[in-house]
Amino acid sequence: QARMPEGKFRFINLVEPVMPFLPDVAQPEKKVPFKEKMLWTSITLFIFLVCCQIPLYGIRSNKSSDPFYWMRVILASNRGTLMELGISPIVTSGMVMQLLAGSKIIEVDQGLKKDRNLFQGAQKLFGIIITVSEAVAYVASGMYGDVKDLGFTNAFLIVFQLFCAGIVVIILDELLQKGYGLGSGISLFIATNICENIVWKCFSPTTINTGRGTEFEGAIIALFHLLITRADKVRALKEAFYRQNLPNLTSLLSTVLVFGIVIYFQGFRVDLPVKNVKSRGQNSSYPIKLFYTSNIPIILQTALVSNLYFFSQILYKRFPTNLLVNLLGVWQSIEGSTQSIPVGGLAYYVSPPHSLADILNDPFHAIFYLTFILTACALFSKTWIEVSGSSAKDVAKQLREQQMTMKGHRDSSLLKELNRYIPTAAAFGGLCIGFLTVLADFLGAIGSGTGILLAVTIIYQYFEIFVKENADGSAVFW
Repeated sequence: QARMPEGKFRFINLVEPVMPFLPDVAQPEKKVPFKEKMLWTSITLFIFLVCCQIPLYGIRSNKSSDPFYWMRVILASNRGTLMELGISPIVTSGMVMQLLAGSKIIEVDQGLKKDRNLFQGAQKLFGIIITVSEAVAYVASGMYGDVKDLGFTNAFLIVFQLFCAGIVVIILDELLQKGYGLGSGISLFIATNICENIVWKCFSPTTINTGRGTEFEGAIIALFHLLITRADKVRALKEAFYRQNLPNLTSLLSTVLVFGIVIYFQGFRVDLPVKNVKSRGQNSSYPIKLFYTSNIPIILQTALVSNLYFFSQILYKRFPTNLLVNLLGVWQSIEGSTQSIPVGGLAYYVSPPHSLADILNDPFHAIFYLTFILTACALFSKTWIEVSGSSAKDVAKQLREQQMTMKGHRDSSLLKELNRYIPTAAAFGGLCIGFLTVLADFLGAIGSGTGILLAVTIIYQYFEIFVKENADGSAVFW
């Protein structure tokens, strides 16, 4: 195993003096029982949900247009609360560090425990820096009211609250990742946020006056309300299925359909037979899933589009008549809301059509959106395997280190065989993820195509964890 030269300066060594001051969760001394893991996971989720409801102290106004509205679904954030930043700092730091290490800009030997610890420390430090930077940017941009009205004390308190919440998120994520809980905090928070949104839109008791009389926001509650209050039951049923601008039963059924399709595709995989070079009879298989890069392509694609929305919206507010700014995006306010939607420019064409009527009215928009999503997801998926250490070359190296080779093939042809499957699975899997996202958007599923894809892939990962724990004989509920 290659070792780094002792005297050589490496960027990652700069983190070493700061390591003792970074928040850290100790490794469990023994294997944590399943019931205890469930308990810690539940406590983590409870803390996150409580933080999502505690409003920030010191804010003057929360009514300005939210430039991060489009990102909130994947960042598990809740506006005006302690979870304002959500998992944004930890996801950004993780992805940037992974890209830097994968492209060899910073040298890390993951085989060395010291290097692994330094790399995790660098991720944490970068996450904390991003937390403070984002908190200061939020306050300075006037999202909580004019800085002059807030005053130094309130501005400092808001930044401090967001900083503390950011540290809590980092600790909770590490707690689960170190083996005290199940999965990771990031996945748990994203899935919870999306599922909470879907459940709310099904059962919300909030009443809205639509001009056709008072209606309930929740699709299922609205169905019963309409059937009870309307004399014409057929018309009431039709309205429950197709009502505009509010969650309806068609979008609920579309959501269930997309859930089913994604779970069906999750099972697609190729098992490559591998054997141990030294001990005969020790055979196993190396699975290559269709969704080889899981939900990474859709997270990267959404982050890219969200940043485009953010900058386009800010520029359009400042320079609404500038030609280049209009090419980037033209924005229009929604009636009765502080939110804006893109109605022209690049931002409009990379945004999903909201209904079948939108597709028929502007077919070029739908075609452009479909092409953009499919291309972006396939490219991100192929790029991600190269920088995240899961390419055919990396897998071949891991198998050789474990003294494993493919059955019926010489060791020298291992890389060639893996190259037949892995890049194809990554690109085609990314393409499928993109297509399912577009399908969910076109069908008008509750939440968004991105949200549903993230939720299903994360829930399926948790299902696989449960199955594995069961196989180990430790998943006992009683």
